[in-house]
Amino acid sequence: MIDENLLNSLNTDEKEVFKKGLDDLINQTYVIENEYKKLNTSYASLQNFIEQIIEVQPNALWVLDEKDEIFLQNTEAKNLKTLFSKILNNRDKKEIEHKNYYYLVKIVKQAEKTIISATDITEEKRQERLISMGQVAAHLSHEIRNPIGSVSLLASTLFKKVDIKTKPLVLEIRKSIWRVERIIKATLLFTKGLSLNENFFALDNLAHEIKQSISYYTFSKDININLSLPSIDIKADQELLGLVFQNFIFNAIDAIEESEIERGEIKLSYKEEDKKHIFMIADNGKDIENEDMLFEPFKTTKTKGNGLGLALSQQIIKAHNGEIKLQKNPKIFFISISKNIV
Repeated sequence: MIDENLLNSLNTDEKEVFKKGLDDLINQTYVIENEYKKLNTSYASLQNFIEQIIEVQPNALWVLDEKDEIFLQNTEAKNLKTLFSKILNNRDKKEIEHKNYYYLVKIVKQAEKTIISATDITEEKRQERLISMGQVAAHLSHEIRNPIGSVSLLASTLFKKVDIKTKPLVLEIRKSIWRVERIIKATLLFTKGLSLNENFFALDNLAHEIKQSISYYTFSKDININLSLPSIDIKADQELLGLVFQNFIFNAIDAIEESEIERGEIKLSYKEEDKKHIFMIADNGKDIENEDMLFEPFKTTKTKGNGLGLALSQQIIKAHNGEIKLQKNPKIFFISISKNIV
């Protein structure tokens, strides 16, 4: 507040100078206020820009202050609160496992701020495990193939020579050998990759092959297996497609065996669309326990099996430009392949 005594002591010229100085001071205040507003707007814009940059990052990102409190984070980071706590407690670790996921962790100190990023590398770890397991499986399959071939030949010779009472025992040996040979074949196909051999063939011939394979599969329950395939020609890899249907039917048999029902029903049927061949495989066996594990290699919820059947089947169907879908109730697998594979 201006002192009135001071104002009264001033002459006219001094008052004019004083007034002009006061006006300049007020105007300067307005200028500073406007500059402050511009600076504040610019800072808010910059902060928003930085937040947008952080938000678009595919990995979880935290920025901490000098007290290790969160200064800035993106949505991915907000969804991983428990992972953040685990990172703070294990700062020396480059990789952290959290709720069956694997994260690559990087921590960078910048002035008084600390930047932490966590990148989901679960898929990369899975691929590494698959490659490692595939290499081991392929090596074992090669090692087993020759002795199994010899045992199969000897079992066939033995079947012709033994008496009628012993034949069922030898037949069970042959069934077991056949199952091992299927596992070896599936493993080598899965690890080495697929090469389609496309030809026209009759679907009802494929049904005949499937029936033969079922005769080698061991099961105890009364199961009605209806292979309703029409007598039409389609172009595909007959051997690989037959392997797919065998895998699904054997899985259906196992599902019935593990269920509480007395009589099982399995049906393989076909319908045609403009650009697709569609096959439906239905059964009344045990429900799918874990849909996420269906096509996961080397994983299975069944009491028997190596977890490769459906993973290989998916590879084969994808190679035919097709897809596999599951309907849960009633349980039906829909397997479609393109009429134009290439």
